[in-house]
Amino acid sequence: MAEGMRELLDRRLIEDLLADYCRHLDRMALEELAALFTADCRVTYGADPRLAAVGREALAGSLARMWRWRRTAHHLANVRIWLDSADTARAESYVHAWHERPDGGTATVFGRYLDYLRRTPEGWRIAERRMDMNGADAAFRVAIPQAPRNPPPPGWQAPEGLDG
Repeated sequence: MAEGMRELLDRRLIEDLLADYCRHLDRMALEELAALFTADCRVTYGADPRLAAVGREALAGSLARMWRWRRTAHHLANVRIWLDSADTARAESYVHAWHERPDGGTATVFGRYLDYLRRTPEGWRIAERRMDMNGADAAFRVAIPQAPRNPPPPGWQAPEGLDG
């Protein structure tokens, strides 16, 4: 296969893998979700040890915490993929995640997944995942690290009358 075609195919396979994560998580298909990761994966959603896992089994166990929500909807956007070699890649994707509690209340987070991926005999798999947060509504209380953002230039002031 020509190199350009291989790169296009790899990018598409990785995009599908990232979308499948959201699909499986919203369906709480935790075994299928864990299969998207390498056997020795490292996943960190926050500093709390309950938000981290090493290995597929631990990941499925850690994500069982999501049963506390009645429903969820995870949506990916702004997916960027860097193919580092024939068998390794990095990806950054933005996630908008809506959660509904059993009492009907909701919590929403806007974040980023930062992934390192490896080609395995089963196909592309996530070897490492880290999440950080761009923002959330007041009802979302999980301690996820804040995404980096540059500070304003020295002396910058917001124009009066603009509050959004």
